[in-house]
Amino acid sequence: MPKVILQISYEIKPENREEYLALSKELKSHFAGEQKKNYTIFEQKGKKNFFVEEFICNSVEEYETLEDGTTESGEELVNRLETFLKDGKARYATLIEV
Repeated sequence: MPKVILQISYEIKPENREEYLALSKELKSHFAGEQKKNYTIFEQKGKKNFFVEEFICNSVEEYETLEDGTTESGEELVNRLETFLKDGKARYATLIEV
């Protein structure tokens, strides 16, 4: 059963950094805590304000239920995050273990 990694990368507006860092704690508490997902957030070394969220799923089935399992509070957190994005863009990469 292959693992699946979902990576969401984005750059935030510099003026929203402190608000974003506070929100990142809420995101981790929600997804890793309440939702029991293997979820982390990284900042790219040498590129301030560029972040990558990573979900590690133990199977394709778990990955496919990520979006279905989104709660109202999770959606609210993601909507807040979207207001901080530079150029309003995020990139998604899905990696499947071989």
